[in-house]
Amino acid sequence: MANSHHQADAASSPLVDRRAALLRLLRLAGLSAGTAAAGYWLSTRSAKPTDALVAGARRDHTIAANPQFPDLTVVHDGAPAAMVQRALQELGGIQRFISRADVVIVKPNIAWDRTPEQAANTNPEVVAELVRQCWSAGAKKVIVTDVSCNDPRRCFERSGIAAAARQLGAEILLPASEKFKEVDLGGDILQNWPVYQPFLEADKIINVPIAKHHSLTGCTLGMKNWYGILGGQRHRLHQRIHESLADLADFVRPTLTLVDSYRVLLRNGPTGGNLEDVLLKKTLVAGTDPVALDAYVAKAYWNLEPSALPYLKMAADRGLGSLQFEKLRTQIVALGSNS
Repeated sequence: MANSHHQADAASSPLVDRRAALLRLLRLAGLSAGTAAAGYWLSTRSAKPTDALVAGARRDHTIAANPQFPDLTVVHDGAPAAMVQRALQELGGIQRFISRADVVIVKPNIAWDRTPEQAANTNPEVVAELVRQCWSAGAKKVIVTDVSCNDPRRCFERSGIAAAARQLGAEILLPASEKFKEVDLGGDILQNWPVYQPFLEADKIINVPIAKHHSLTGCTLGMKNWYGILGGQRHRLHQRIHESLADLADFVRPTLTLVDSYRVLLRNGPTGGNLEDVLLKKTLVAGTDPVALDAYVAKAYWNLEPSALPYLKMAADRGLGSLQFEKLRTQIVALGSNS
């Protein structure tokens, strides 16, 4: 399968033409559809911390870049598990990301009391395959967790994620109040805030959001998924949502991101509920640049430019990734429906 970054026409065309060509490929692949006072206010959440302030908690879970592999991989027209397998293969294999004895957190979106068909949570088959892959790399422990918006037990069970991941031997952690630690996030807006303790202790973190619409930001993808590490009154962060997203992206730097686009919630997100708002896309987008991934999927599904998503530029300005996904080494793979 030829790498789209190295196609002859792309190499010889202006950047704008390469970007258009890449988006055409995406559509063929099934990806297109239809200051101080504020910081103080956000830092004074009502939740009482369980421990003293944890300072310097930021950890970088990223891995070294490798020019042998694409930065971005789009796999489509396959079953969820098969697409995870192929995406990881294209990116260099799970062993590139997970080492023996690693404690790994797989972080899906499990925010809502919805079924997989309603596409408000990450596809359980994607999560399960990632768990299996981590074990195959020799992980010491694989944890699947999220801080849900609706009742966690119902979210974990009704989403299908708890059962699917448990069957593969993952440790399923429901958020518990005593497991939140007060952390200095060191952000421009987000400063002291309760963070779910497992995220402070993991060796590697794999971010697995689902692609869906959001009423405030237009869409919710990888960076928005980090709301699921926080306790406290998270809805208050919506007052400065783009700044808070950039702060979170700076605080949690994942090992790998896979955007589940098997089913996409095109409208009425992030909670969804109406099957008419869901489109079956059978696609997975994966890579090591969280900024580019969000920019790529936002453009493909909602035709949103980076200028419409200020948090992307804020994150790029901090060196967290590239807004210009068309410049990345990109691999697009079609598996076939029977994969």
